[in-house]
Amino acid sequence: MPQGLKLFSGSANTGLAEEVANTLGITLGDATLSTFSDGEIMIRINENVRGSDVFVIQSTCVPVNDHIIELLLMVDALKRASAGRITAVIPYYGYARQDRKVQPRVPISAKMVADLINAVGTNRVLTVDLHAGQIQGFFNIPVDNLYAASVLLDYMKKKFDHRNLVIVSPDAGGVERARAFAKRLDCTIAIVDKRREKANECEIMNVIGDVKGMDALLLDDMVDTAGTLAQAASALKSQGARMVAAACTHAVLSGPAVDRINASPIEELIVTNTIPLNSKTEQCKKLTVLSIAGLLGEAIKRIHEETTLSTLFV
Repeated sequence: MPQGLKLFSGSANTGLAEEVANTLGITLGDATLSTFSDGEIMIRINENVRGSDVFVIQSTCVPVNDHIIELLLMVDALKRASAGRITAVIPYYGYARQDRKVQPRVPISAKMVADLINAVGTNRVLTVDLHAGQIQGFFNIPVDNLYAASVLLDYMKKKFDHRNLVIVSPDAGGVERARAFAKRLDCTIAIVDKRREKANECEIMNVIGDVKGMDALLLDDMVDTAGTLAQAASALKSQGARMVAAACTHAVLSGPAVDRINASPIEELIVTNTIPLNSKTEQCKKLTVLSIAGLLGEAIKRIHEETTLSTLFV
C-alpha cells in the first residue's frame, strides 16, 4: 500500500475509482457529495488529508457542468484541508472540442475550463486521450495525457486477424491515430472522406483505400451522436467490407447515438470506461466495454513515487 497516497472520487466515476483503488491496494477516501434544495453542490471531506498526496477521479461528462463544479469544489476542499499535492484525474475532459475559435465571437471553452482547474489550486492533471493534444498547453501545471491505445490494442490483437483487417479513420484528422494502430496491428489503413454540413451531422462522400472483403475497424477518440460512425459503416459496407466494427476511447453516446448504432451495420463497438455507460450497455448489445483502471492505477502509482510515466505512452 503506497504511503501517504489518498484517492477520492466524484460522482461521475465511482465504479472506475473503486477499480483503481483495488489495483493500488487502498480504499477510496471518505467524502460526502450532496446538494442543497436549490441545486447547490456541497462537498465534505470526512478524513484527515493533511500533507497527503491526493488524487481526485472525475470525468467531466454528462451532466458536464455539475461534474466540473464537483471537481472544482472537491479540489478546493482538499486544498483548504492542507493536502500536500492534489492531482485531478480526468479520464474524459469535457469541453475539449471547443479548443479554438471556429466562428467569430465564440469562447475557447477548453481553455476556460483549464483556467478554472488551475485557479482552485490543482497541482497536476492526469487525463486520457485528449480530443486535441494542444489542450495540455492550456494549463499552467503539469499535464499527463495517457493513451488508451494499450488497452484497446490488447483486445484487438486477440479479437481480429491482422491479415484480413483494415483500420479505418472516419475523417482526415484521425489518419495519424489510424496509422499508429495499423502499425502495431500489422495491417492496412483506409480513410472515409466526409463533408460536414453542420455540427453533429455529416455527409459521407467516399472511401479512400481497399476494404473489399476485409474486416473494417473504424477508429476514433470518441463517439458522440454516432452519426459519423453509422454513415461511415454504411459506406464501408457499400464498398464491400465483409464486417464492420468500431472502437473509441470515450463513449459519450448522446442523443440518438444508441439507436443509430443499433440500426447501423456496426457489429461491435469497442469502448473504454472513461465515461460511465450505466444503462447504455443494456440498450446497445453491440457495446464491449474495456477498463482503463489498470492504466490509471499504474500512472497514479508512478506519479506518487516520482518515477517516469514514459513507458505508459503508446
